[in-house]
Amino acid sequence: MRGLLMERFSFNQATAKHWPLPDLVAGCAAAGVRFVGLWREPVLSHGLARSAALVRDAGLSVSTLCRGGFFGADDWREDNRRAIDEAATLGAPVLVLVCGGLAGRSLAEARERVAAGIEALVPHALDAGVRLAIEPMHPMFTADRSVVATLSGALSLAARFPPAAVGIALDTYHVWWDERVLPEIAAAGSRIACFQLADWVLPLPADVLVGRGLPGAGCVEFGVLLDAVARAGYQGPIEVEVFNAELWTRPGAEILRDTIAAYQAVTC
Repeated sequence: MRGLLMERFSFNQATAKHWPLPDLVAGCAAAGVRFVGLWREPVLSHGLARSAALVRDAGLSVSTLCRGGFFGADDWREDNRRAIDEAATLGAPVLVLVCGGLAGRSLAEARERVAAGIEALVPHALDAGVRLAIEPMHPMFTADRSVVATLSGALSLAARFPPAAVGIALDTYHVWWDERVLPEIAAAGSRIACFQLADWVLPLPADVLVGRGLPGAGCVEFGVLLDAVARAGYQGPIEVEVFNAELWTRPGAEILRDTIAAYQAVTC
């Protein structure tokens, strides 16, 4: 019952990291892509207002903005409030939260700091009409990138807050391995604010952060996960977000072409 169409495909900017934003937007529009997932750094480099106008004038919509979070940083409050405002300006309904690692704290202390940080941001997110999406990340990233390491943990954290304010970002790369993933997706239901596809490929590179593959290139059972997310009721955009150093060396238009082909192959 997948029935996923190109109308739901979103090209995440990280998949073609070095493609200038105007070229990426033009390429997506020419290819009939309706959604783009954007990242704060290249957006701010191009100019926030200019980026918003660029996407809008091309007839595209922003599916997500990445990233907020990193609650262990000293300036987490100001930076996350700015991120929420940036998402609102871009028309992005979702701000993805990479919650941050230990930052010199115990695991329990770091996780409680994340919870307190999200609680502090909820009123501003509600006022801005931006949903905070907690992204559970593979446990190998717990120390430095996110102490929220399982879908269960992300859902338990999100449950403290109104669904309109806080959901979860579900990335196949981070959750595919979890023996509880299917019942957890079913339990997530409307808490799924964002759905991203990337594959787990072997061998892992020395820098595991940039070793993801396009869908269908590795170990992830996409059909099972796509069906589970559909049964959970998620009907929003589906992003392909791939961090891959080798992929980034190729021309942006070529990356987009191959990403669309990979998406179609696993969603047909």
